[in-house]
This record gives sequence, C-alpha cells and structure tokens, in this order.
Amino acid sequence: MIRQIIHIDEEKCNGCGACAKACHEAAIAMVNGKAKLIRDDYCDGMGDCLPECPTGAITFEMREAAAYDEAAVEENKKRKETAEKAKASAHAGGCPGLRMRAFAREEAPAVNQANAGAQVSQLTNWPVQIKLAPVTAPYFDGAKLLIAADCTAYAYANFHNEFIRGRVTLVGCPKLDSIDYSEKLTHIIAQNDIQSVTVVRMEVPCCGGLEMAVKKALMESGKFIPWQVVTISCDGNILD
Repeated sequence: MIRQIIHIDEEKCNGCGACAKACHEAAIAMVNGKAKLIRDDYCDGMGDCLPECPTGAITFEMREAAAYDEAAVEENKKRKETAEKAKASAHAGGCPGLRMRAFAREEAPAVNQANAGAQVSQLTNWPVQIKLAPVTAPYFDGAKLLIAADCTAYAYANFHNEFIRGRVTLVGCPKLDSIDYSEKLTHIIAQNDIQSVTVVRMEVPCCGGLEMAVKKALMESGKFIPWQVVTISCDGNILD
C-alpha cells in the first residue's frame, strides 16, 4: 500500500540517537552509528521522531510500505522490556565485584624470616569495600570484624598475617569516598553476631573519620562489643 512513512537521510544523521528514543513504536534503531528505520510496519507515520532530530535528517515521504501493525509493535515492546529487565537483573546480581563470597583458609603458620616467601592471603570474605559489603552475610556470624583504612595494608608489610588473619575484613577511605560509613556499619553490627571490632587506621588526620564512624556505629547498634584501634605510621610501624 502507498502511505506516509518517515525517511532518514543517513548523510545528515549525526548518530545522536534522539529519534530512536522518541519513537514510541521502536521503529528506529541505531545501526553502525546511524539511525535506521528497521521495519515499515512498526512506523505509524505520525512523526514523533521529526522534531527530535537536530540535523533535519528525518522527513516524511509517500511510498509503498507495509501497513502499520499495532499488534507487532506491542509484541516487540514486550520483548524489549523483557530483555532490559533480564539485563538489569544480571547486572545487579551477576557483577563479580559485588558477588558475595567466602573463602576457606587453612591454618597457616605465623610468618617469620624463614618462611616469609611462602606468605599467602588470609582474606576470607568478598567484597571488602564498606560501600559494597552486604549488611548481612553468613560470614558475619560470630565474626571478629576488621575495619581498616585502605592505605594500611600497603603501609604495614605483615598486614594479612597480623590483622586479616582470623577476621572478616571491611575497608574504606572516608576522605576518598566522602561518605559517612556509620549508618552501614551500624546495620552490620546490629544485625549480625559480631564478637569484636578491630579498627586499623593510618596516623593521618583524615583516618579519624573512619575511627569515629566505627565508634558511632558501635554506640548506635546498642551492643557492647570489645573494640580496639591500631594506628599505623606512614613509614609502616604500629604507633599504638
């Protein structure tokens, strides 16, 4: 049948994608950086895409084209919605950086000069960033919690053996993250069976934010839990 339908001038198209977003029927898609009318029967010929085009690449034309198929358009919309939901679900639950993990560690001997070359990771949980950590997790049950400033593991050479070993680890930097960790930490402490808390911070003043966040979280959790603060100097020594 002869009917009104859109025409896209590829030479004028700058690939901005505004027309594809404006097309309620999903008749337009971006292909190799250019807008394309993918199916005639998806285009209703109303031209919602025209005013969105900044280069005037879209016009009307009268030509032989399949009739507008509303049922096909609705079916295509449903497929796209299903695909987008599946993609969002996979992103939320499947990102390796966010996936909760626990690692079983065999009992290892303390590191000394004789076996220093055999030092292995003592990390037992993932993720470790306070921002990414779950509020509840099986590894929090009966845990000795280590809350450490990011820099401490770099400054103190034997960090894994002396601090991470036997503890569930959370790390953060209040200066770089520019957030108050206390609310997240309050929930973790309040909703889990935490046995003790060790805070390891650097001597620099900004690390005081981490210590204060832990102190506030302990108070607001309503629990009385043993806790300690260890301060590392910039040259890698324990100060207190």
